[in-house]
Amino acid sequence: MNIDLGAWQVRSWRLDDEVALARHANNRKIWRNLRDGFPHPYTREDARRFIAYALSQNPETVFCIATAEGEAIGGIGFRLHEDVERISAEIGYWLAEDYWGRGITTAALRAITDYAMRKHDLRRVYAVPFAWNEASFRVLEKAGFVCEGRMCCSALKEGQVIDQLLYAFTREDCSHST
Repeated sequence: MNIDLGAWQVRSWRLDDEVALARHANNRKIWRNLRDGFPHPYTREDARRFIAYALSQNPETVFCIATAEGEAIGGIGFRLHEDVERISAEIGYWLAEDYWGRGITTAALRAITDYAMRKHDLRRVYAVPFAWNEASFRVLEKAGFVCEGRMCCSALKEGQVIDQLLYAFTREDCSHST
């Protein structure tokens, strides 16, 4: 899969992304805002293991954010749900610190949200950033996500119980009646 975003792209992971992935992902500021499954420090072995996982997925739901030249500088993906929640998916993303503040994550989020909704006939894509992650709130809002609420005491990171905010993007034909 490849989505051209001009100076950036969202594409499938490749085996040759290992070095760039390990270099950019090995950042405590990135790790602090992600789930504990994202290791820190982030080694080449972690990168190798993650890329093998990404390449084994069917359907493919995790992607590389890359420069136009192809260098891996981040990741974005969604987790499809089953049973009654099969019309929803949770999305997550990260970007190398050297590339923050350029609108790259917002563009990638818009593209992958659209892709996920069309490809998997979803009605809702949502994210649950930690309450301290104001930069992620801005990315989500610029991508058209709406804050639906605060989930108090919903996560544990670095031994600290923290809140998460619930942001969602829903299809226009989604009814909010019960």
